[in-house]
Amino acid sequence: MSKKMLGDIMREAQRLQAEMAKMQDEAKKKTVEATAGGGMVTVVANGAGELISIKIETDVVNPDDVEMLQDLVLAASNEALRRAQEMVNEEMSKLTGGLQLPGLGGLGNIFGR
Repeated sequence: MSKKMLGDIMREAQRLQAEMAKMQDEAKKKTVEATAGGGMVTVVANGAGELISIKIETDVVNPDDVEMLQDLVLAASNEALRRAQEMVNEEMSKLTGGLQLPGLGGLGNIFGR
């Protein structure tokens, strides 16, 4: 491989890394929403994999059935995080043209995996 070709590859990798960093910053500003229990629990997460808010309707708060409320919060939270990861995957796919490029960070860095 020629030095010019290697230099071109390195410049392209640096460009992709810069675009990925920008995309990750933008993903932190985007949110997704998920609900459980027919909308009784609503969770909002961002593209950085952080939970932004949890809303619980008073009708679902029953001191005699705390386990059900816990299950609803857990279900909505997991779905919100799944949707956030899916949103970032879609953005990443646009950036890389659908290629899975190892070593460029991506969701592993965003979601701590």
